[in-house]
Amino acid sequence: MAHWLMKSEPDAYSIDDLERDGREPWDGIRNYQARNMMRDDMKIGDEVFFYHSNCKEPGIVGIMKVASEPYPDPTQFDRKSNYYDPKSPRDDPRWCLVDVEFVRKLGRTITLSEIKAARGLDGLILTRKGNRLSIMPIEKKHWNKLLSLE
Repeated sequence: MAHWLMKSEPDAYSIDDLERDGREPWDGIRNYQARNMMRDDMKIGDEVFFYHSNCKEPGIVGIMKVASEPYPDPTQFDRKSNYYDPKSPRDDPRWCLVDVEFVRKLGRTITLSEIKAARGLDGLILTRKGNRLSIMPIEKKHWNKLLSLE
């Protein structure tokens, strides 16, 4: 089983939204590296940290799991969607997604500043300078360390 971190702005889609919905397609990813991770590397049952970004206190707020095989992101074909891609043909879609399923909210937010200050997280992609990825792999040792901060 692999471990991941997936970011969402809480005013767009939050951990509370996922708790309410139970399961949701993780749509709108328009970065090839992140798309490739969903398409090629994520497996059903992989554990995922839900991370709130671009907010007053960014950080890890919950846990979800990958709940489907990758499939074409329907928003790429929807002219009304912010994620519409006119260059993505239906017979060879450019963008894919996976469904995620709510597991639990954390007892508290593990903040980015706390993560940066914690020992034992050397090499964590989240804290690398210039990192802008919305999806990233998390090593098992980092997963365990981050959970210990809860």
